[in-house]
Amino acid sequence: MELPDFMSYAGKFSANDFVDKISRIAKRAGAKLVYAALILYYTLQSDRVSKTDKAMIIGALGYMISPLDVIPDAIPIVGLTDDLTVLIYVLKKVWTNVEPEIKDKAKSKLSKWFDEDEMAEINDLFKD
Repeated sequence: MELPDFMSYAGKFSANDFVDKISRIAKRAGAKLVYAALILYYTLQSDRVSKTDKAMIIGALGYMISPLDVIPDAIPIVGLTDDLTVLIYVLKKVWTNVEPEIKDKAKSKLSKWFDEDEMAEINDLFKD
């Protein structure tokens, strides 16, 4: 695999554009992560979820809040990638138990923290 000539992009760089781009990416990844976490949290409270699924959810949410994980959360942008991966993995496993009310409750809470553009990212929850 041949790498591109990175220096050919030097003229396209500006500090403001860089900060704007990073902010947009971080916010969208944040909305997706928070939405997945909220769905799992609210699903955990449902009577329709088996003890096995509840154990997986607790493990995923515990992993998310633990300071000890594969990629330290302090690393900008990628620090939460492993957390999101774990949350999405477990969410896929329990998705059949996620009631529409739970999704609505999670979206309602999320809308208090994120704007419409950021909320759009949650529409592709299971897409990379």
